[in-house]
This record gives sequence, structure tokens and C-alpha cells, in this order.
Amino acid sequence: MSKFGTVKVAGNSMLPAYRDGDWLFVRWLKAPASKKDFAQSLLGKVVVIEREERPGILLVKRVQKFHNGLFWVEGDSTESSDSRTWGWISANEVIGIVRLRFFRKRS
Repeated sequence: MSKFGTVKVAGNSMLPAYRDGDWLFVRWLKAPASKKDFAQSLLGKVVVIEREERPGILLVKRVQKFHNGLFWVEGDSTESSDSRTWGWISANEVIGIVRLRFFRKRS
């Protein structure tokens, strides 16, 4: 995987920050985000995750908590499918950090 890439937002789980159709510039992580200092630096940041049970499907969520090598992630919308449903996720599932939105879909 290259160091940087793009992700297209699908759905409304990150409203109002990101909308369906927005394109995001992402820095892919080389190693799991399990080192405590690095993991703590992700608090409040938007990340790309790939659930172990759903390989190939990338999700955009915001890191809310980190504890014992696990992350609690949530979409900005209360209608998001996230840790409120799944519970904690492993650091291995956090695969990228959203750096910026470079295209906003017009309403």
C-alpha cells in the first residue's frame, strides 16, 4: 500500500463533517496504531478503518477513546454504525488517518 491515497465517502455516518460523495486524502499507516503515544495522538481525529470481519470495506470514523490497545470509534452522526454497535476495535483495524477533504460533493 502506498503512503497516501484517497477514500470516497459513502453514506451519511460522518455528517456534518463529511457528506456522501466527498473525497478524502488519507495517510495510510505502515504498522498498527497500538503504540500508546501515537494512539493517544489520534483522539478526536478522523481515521479509516477496515473491520477484520469485513475485509476490503473501508469505513471513516472519528476516534473517541483508546484503552489497552483498543479504539472506540464513532461516526459524527448518531445514525452511524460504529463502536456504539460493535464495541471496541483492535488497533490493527485502524489503517489510515484522514488528512483533508479535497473534493466536496455539491448539494
